[in-house]
Amino acid sequence: MPQRCSWSTGSQLYLDYHDVEWGVPLHDDQRLFEMLVLEGAQAGLSWSTILNKRAGYRQAFDGFDAEKVARYDEQKVQELLSNAGIIRNRLKIQAAIQNAQLFLQMRERYGSFDTFLWQFVDGKPIQNHRETLQEVPASTKESDAMSKALKKLGFRFVGTTICYAFMQATGMVNDHVTTCFRWDEIRTLNAERSSSIL
Repeated sequence: MPQRCSWSTGSQLYLDYHDVEWGVPLHDDQRLFEMLVLEGAQAGLSWSTILNKRAGYRQAFDGFDAEKVARYDEQKVQELLSNAGIIRNRLKIQAAIQNAQLFLQMRERYGSFDTFLWQFVDGKPIQNHRETLQEVPASTKESDAMSKALKKLGFRFVGTTICYAFMQATGMVNDHVTTCFRWDEIRTLNAERSSSIL
């Protein structure tokens, strides 16, 4: 039985997310937008709650197609507020719509949302060496900078703690603990990608 980060236990959904997705560098704009919405939706809640509703979110938010989400009107907001498949919080729903509009602007300005976001880690993952979960911070200077930039642009639900969770999830940092089998796998993956770029 391979060793894992202690937070990954609890359900098969959580285990699969840890083993396959969490910490793997993500560069697809649509999936980055999805994670931005989901991390914002998680504010004040557990990540397992969001994972359990992820399929509901994908259905409710048109597969996280930002161009469609950006055009949602009050009628659509009301529809979403009655959808038990997602977190029925008006502020979070409105934030997702506003963030979609700004996401499109960033994509226009930078060529991709990916380029804008990854600048906060100089375009390459930060390889951390945390031995225990207690060593993992809630935020860092990089997440502070990302949060400040996103807020200045008008994005909502992008505090530094949310931004750091987003950075961990999308592989901008490798925060698997060193005893976890995924720490070395992702470290190797990142090293291989770096050498293929050179």
